[in-house]
Amino acid sequence: MDSENKLPQDQEGSALDAMEHQGSGMAKRLATFISGLVECMCFAGVIFGWASLVFVLKDLHYFEDMCMSAANQTTNQTDCSAQDEQLSLIFTIGSFMNNFMTFPTGYIFDRFGTTVARLLAISAYTSGTLLVAFSTAATAVILFPALSLLSVGGILLILTNMQVGNLFGKHRSTVITLYNGAFDSSSAVFLVIKLLYEQGLALRTMFLFMSACSAWHLVRTFFLMPRHHIPYPLPPGYTYGMSCRRRSQSYRTYEEKRRPSSLDEGQDSGNLHPNSALSEENATTKGHTETTLNLKEPAVVSFWSCVFSQLFFWHLMWLSVMQLRHYLFIGTLNPMLIQLSDKDASLVSHYTNAFAFTQLCGVLCAPWNGLILDRHKRGQKKQGSSQGVPDSLADLRSCVLSLLITVLQCIAFSICASIPVLPVQYATFILQVLSRSFLYGGNAAFLAIA
Repeated sequence: MDSENKLPQDQEGSALDAMEHQGSGMAKRLATFISGLVECMCFAGVIFGWASLVFVLKDLHYFEDMCMSAANQTTNQTDCSAQDEQLSLIFTIGSFMNNFMTFPTGYIFDRFGTTVARLLAISAYTSGTLLVAFSTAATAVILFPALSLLSVGGILLILTNMQVGNLFGKHRSTVITLYNGAFDSSSAVFLVIKLLYEQGLALRTMFLFMSACSAWHLVRTFFLMPRHHIPYPLPPGYTYGMSCRRRSQSYRTYEEKRRPSSLDEGQDSGNLHPNSALSEENATTKGHTETTLNLKEPAVVSFWSCVFSQLFFWHLMWLSVMQLRHYLFIGTLNPMLIQLSDKDASLVSHYTNAFAFTQLCGVLCAPWNGLILDRHKRGQKKQGSSQGVPDSLADLRSCVLSLLITVLQCIAFSICASIPVLPVQYATFILQVLSRSFLYGGNAAFLAIA
């Protein structure tokens, strides 16, 4: 009789434990999502707010020794085109590093996992903010390595955060594009620095505060991110990060789990189901499962075959041209505004603020692209299943509409930017942030699908 009563109680207790585990897991995923969104919005892409920081640097007389008195002028005017070129060169090198270092940092992320990649990102980002904080007009040249370090640290932060989309299944593309929109909006951080500087706060104080925020990055790295990678699709009972009650349960990707290591296989099968009953079931059916996986496992496409594929090559060319247009606009915005405003400092400041405020809207624009992708992908899969088209091809077809809209936005943005009328630049700013948000969000989602 006692054994009969004990059995329902054990089942009830295990059910409650499972519900508690599921609830805490969802709360942790939401915390990871929200904290990642804040991280991308406040830190990842700050260098693209360069136009706002240039205004502060000029006021602090950075590279002012390059200004020369204008020839054949009776008025007291100076030609600071060399100063503009030097400041534009800093941004050019920083934005180049943002793209050039994507490949090696991506390799580090794939090879060593999330924790190592994020520690490297935090180190680079902290070094960059400290260099800016302790720079002066006399040591302005250290802005070159500072912006490069900020760029490399930022791209690693967004790179490690995009895998968070794997936690949300069918909303994966929306989360990825939202994070890329937050990356675009982080350029408004330099606008905040500019406004606080105009209120009397020192540039050094603000960048020291940004350096101190690295402690928050470290906490998030160890408690709200996996040690290796977040797999897709998620296996049952997936957990990640450190826990006070038990050791960290972090998953390797499926490719890593296929490596011939008995120790890794034992750990992964144990982590797949935290409950002991499920773990025992895995142990009894391990041999049968491995045999089934070996029979049904699709062939893994090699890395170099992807790199040298025509799809990757043409997408890379398309992305490079689109990015170059945006980098040229951001790097030359301050000199362009000076020319169009006839060197009116108040007008330059006003339009610089307007540009930075529109960048802040990137986080609102990017999810539109994700919604287009997710909605169109479901429609293409339904249509493809009726026609016998593979899901992978249906996913690629769903990207066509997103890529087309991005191209049309960029063309409209370029047309407005070529019109030398100051009020027209409001439309240029709006189209630029729309195009850029769609570009990066759509690119990340396309690579995840392809």
